[in-house]
Amino acid sequence: MAGVSLTAAFIVLFLVFNWIKVLKEYERGVIFRLGRVLEKAKGPGLIFVLYPIDKMVKVSLRTIVMDVPPQDIITKDNVSVKVNAVVYYRVLDPTKAILEVQDFQYATSQLSQTTLRSVLGEVELDELLSARDKLNARLQTIIDQHSDPWGVKVSMVEIKHVDLPQEMQRAMAKQAEAERERRAKIIHAEGENEASTKLLMAANTMSQNPTTLQLRYLQTLMDISADNSSTIVFPLPIDLLQAFTKVLKKE
Repeated sequence: MAGVSLTAAFIVLFLVFNWIKVLKEYERGVIFRLGRVLEKAKGPGLIFVLYPIDKMVKVSLRTIVMDVPPQDIITKDNVSVKVNAVVYYRVLDPTKAILEVQDFQYATSQLSQTTLRSVLGEVELDELLSARDKLNARLQTIIDQHSDPWGVKVSMVEIKHVDLPQEMQRAMAKQAEAERERRAKIIHAEGENEASTKLLMAANTMSQNPTTLQLRYLQTLMDISADNSSTIVFPLPIDLLQAFTKVLKKE
């Protein structure tokens, strides 16, 4: 009798410990009772699972960060590149995530890879490099639309890296260098044009009053004399001597 009692007590304790489950705040339990799923997922906290009649599948509600491996993509302008991305998603409906798809994580990963190749294959390389925000939003919308029946919400998709062929990198480097040279020449030409305009305005102003030109000439001589330089030979304008010739004539 004692042995039977111990066995019965052991069976009861075993069943009780298997019936009591504790789920964390971010976890939910989808309960199958004799193969049929209960209407609502259980948790969080302490729940009872009538083992072996019930079977529970845990589902995490936290955001999952999934790295999409590099995909070989041929852009619209026939450039072969490798592109990888990262997808942020979470489960909104645990029951759908278990019932509607065999493995929602694997399914989301495969959907992300195929969508990445499909969407980026429709754009040119320049758009792929310069319009990432637009492409990220488009990828997020498409993936979320297809994963919604699984109870999965895709919150964000980010293109991480675009790996270009070596010859394409060299060509883009040459193009960037040519663009920098073009801008430098334009800026230099604009500076020369502005300087010539200012000089013309100054020349017109000085030509209206010869005394202004003489004063400017004297100021230049004073600036030269202030430097510690050797003997300087400079021409003397005739206009500067007109005042002295007039005095001599009067004498």
